[in-house]
Amino acid sequence: MHPTTTPSTDPAARLRRAVAFRALHEGPGPFVVPNPWDAGTARILASFGFAALATTGAGLAHSLGRPDGANQVSRAEILANATAIVDATGLPVTADLESGFGEHPEDVAETIRLAAAAGLVGGSVEDSTGRDEDPVRPLEEAVERVAAAVEAVKGLDFPFTVTARAENFFQGRPDLDDTIRRLRAYEAAGADVLYAPALPDADAVRAVCAAVERPVNVLMTAALKLSVADLGALGVRRVSTGSALSRAALGALTRAAREITGTGTFGFVADALPYDEANALLATAPAPSADPESEPAP
Repeated sequence: MHPTTTPSTDPAARLRRAVAFRALHEGPGPFVVPNPWDAGTARILASFGFAALATTGAGLAHSLGRPDGANQVSRAEILANATAIVDATGLPVTADLESGFGEHPEDVAETIRLAAAAGLVGGSVEDSTGRDEDPVRPLEEAVERVAAAVEAVKGLDFPFTVTARAENFFQGRPDLDDTIRRLRAYEAAGADVLYAPALPDADAVRAVCAAVERPVNVLMTAALKLSVADLGALGVRRVSTGSALSRAALGALTRAAREITGTGTFGFVADALPYDEANALLATAPAPSADPESEPAP
């Protein structure tokens, strides 16, 4: 590897990450893919032994001072953030690619090609529109977009994992039958992983997993009080945290701010990560290496 090559730009390293990421979906049980929102949080999570990471569109939007779900974060910003996370850890990273950025299937295909060039080994394409009046795309249109993503992957030199997301529940449309219909259609279009965020309970998770053959990703929420083992028993193969980790950090920040402005006290400091521990976590987390033999294994 040339000294200036990074994990995101080295083809051999990317291939290793891609193969390792695919293999995680074929393991004996589900794996958790947490969602950092910058290089620092990626390195901290890597230090805890997670085998792969996923980006969070909401976490990134909030870190940029913008609301999520309003099409206010550009494709270039999302991919730059993803590259920083890849280079911070050398782990396999899959990205939240929103709805693919653009109104046409070819726009989605181009997003997949750019994601691959950014060092990602996977990405999700959702069927939401970002429009309040019609938040979910018609099924035929959504299928065409998933198919375009799958076709774009065929032109790559490594196995990029395409995740197709059915957004009904996340968009306030709790229609399980339609969600399953959509996931089956996305599976038929070639998606590698199926994902319906915000499923409300174990019965819904079980129904989704039983309805498809491809691996299912489940988003953990406050309402879905299930362990990794519980989810595995229901048939889940991958578990993501979405924006929960970033919102947990924002929760700590806002509670601290309320204490300072409300009572003028600083009790929150007792729960803060000690300075030395923060430094130690970042110092021991896997870092990019110019030596392929010392690069952290995915």
